[in-house]
Amino acid sequence: MCAVTTDQQAGPLTGTVLDHRYRVDALIATGGMSGVYRGLDLRLDRPVALKIMDSRYSGDEHFLTRFQREARAVARLKHPGLVAVHDQGLDGQHPFLVMELVEGGTLRELLRERGPMPPHAVVAVLRPVLGGLAVAHRAGLVHRDIKPENVLISDDGEVKLADFGLVRAMAEAKITSTSVILGTAAYLAPEQVATGETDSRGDVYAVGVLVYELLTGVTPFTGDTPLAVAYQRMDRDVPAPSSVITGVPTQFDDFVACATARDPAYRFADAAEMGEELDAIATELFLPPFRVPAPRHSAAHQSALHQSAPTHHLGAGTATPGGHTKAYERDELPPQEPASDADAPEPTGRFAGIELSEFQWERQRARRAVLFWVVAVLTLAGLCAAGAWTLGSNLQNLL
Repeated sequence: MCAVTTDQQAGPLTGTVLDHRYRVDALIATGGMSGVYRGLDLRLDRPVALKIMDSRYSGDEHFLTRFQREARAVARLKHPGLVAVHDQGLDGQHPFLVMELVEGGTLRELLRERGPMPPHAVVAVLRPVLGGLAVAHRAGLVHRDIKPENVLISDDGEVKLADFGLVRAMAEAKITSTSVILGTAAYLAPEQVATGETDSRGDVYAVGVLVYELLTGVTPFTGDTPLAVAYQRMDRDVPAPSSVITGVPTQFDDFVACATARDPAYRFADAAEMGEELDAIATELFLPPFRVPAPRHSAAHQSALHQSAPTHHLGAGTATPGGHTKAYERDELPPQEPASDADAPEPTGRFAGIELSEFQWERQRARRAVLFWVVAVLTLAGLCAAGAWTLGSNLQNLL
């Protein structure tokens, strides 16, 4: 994988205007096949995010047709857990997508800053992600590349899933072939590795791996190459998160096990079913509500401050354990670089600067509050019943 770079001050397209409407401003991040820029819709005077694809796609009619079709389908999806798509087009040598600008950062950046999450913080992340994914699944759309880089967190605590449809469009481009695995190695479902095909249950598998990573701070499989990482899930189950970090409830072990079953038939059918089980677990464990914090030192924040932020390569070596979305040739893949100490998460006893023991105290307080109201309701019901019985017993005397 390409290493993280911090010396670029502007992208190659900074300052240009796409389609006589969208001004390209600061570069936020780049990946293997695209770059994401902060931009401005000159017609509506509205800040936007511009995802600009590599010029190699501009002459591929298969890709352009699929890209346009997927953009239209995703633009019809409406849910607060999805990044809105406003427009798409082709300007010169660059296909581009115009999206809602989320002021904040990525879940990957939050994990790098603050380490593993306690269960109720994981629930706060998953609820909007699964809610948005469920809307897409009902519409017949599959994401195919769920990972922390594609989960955005706003400064207001909103959590949104981005990048629907791009993997499918790239998979059908002429630059790929039957010898290619397309996606992000750490999150691919076994059937994606075996055949390249998937459905909603492939997204469920990726979310299961994401849950494991949120709870433990690491992905379940490692290897010398992305292909080695991808193939491990063919004959190995994702281990229980509690085997890596103490304090994980058994309900989350079972949740991850169901989501990442190697046989798709044993997984949750789709994001809606997975979301229902998540809500049941949160209720059973009395998990308190939580507002997910945006990362403080995100690339998006830097681009807003300087309008020419350092480039953070999505999925690059030390920043992204899983790697970025890529067409991986089965017979020749670049090795992954080992993680550096600088990118190691905080000790697992803390999250968002708060001791995990305080989260446990919040959970106990939530349980006590529920018990208090249960007792209050039962007491009130008992008093009403006693009053009704007394009134009924003396009704004839009163008459």
